[in-house]
Amino acid sequence: MTKVYWTKLKINEWEIHMAATDKGLCYAGTPLETFDDLNRYITKWLPTFELIESEKEMGPYIEDMLSFFNGSSKQFTLPIDPYGTDFQKSVWQALTEIPYGQTVSYSDIANQIDKPSAVRAVGSAIGANPILIVVPCHRVIAKNGKLTGFRGGLEMKRQLLELESR
Repeated sequence: MTKVYWTKLKINEWEIHMAATDKGLCYAGTPLETFDDLNRYITKWLPTFELIESEKEMGPYIEDMLSFFNGSSKQFTLPIDPYGTDFQKSVWQALTEIPYGQTVSYSDIANQIDKPSAVRAVGSAIGANPILIVVPCHRVIAKNGKLTGFRGGLEMKRQLLELESR
């Protein structure tokens, strides 16, 4: 049985569950999500893995996240290991290419992955992003410039965009 390490990271008023395989970060939830949400994700995509709580194993990911939040780093340096469909992974890969401090629209992402008519499917894939913040779905906004859906809530999205605008 392969191990998935996890921990709970406290950043300001947020507590975020994070998990990693030996290949990279596979989950970073929202403050609204619980250990049960993490467990459901792991059970769905990695049913033969064992979840082990370990702040030590998760230490590099914690440091990477804290560096982002304290402003000393604008990009994440550690590998990611997201699990989803091939389409979802293509959307998530496109999200990682959005520059720090910039925003794009859902249709921009659809065009980037050569699926211009799949804007709704792109929105669904973005909503299923298992690695929030690191895979920056908060940088995707409506074509008219308004903040739209975010699994962590629009207030969290606004705060993340504000952090990046400083």
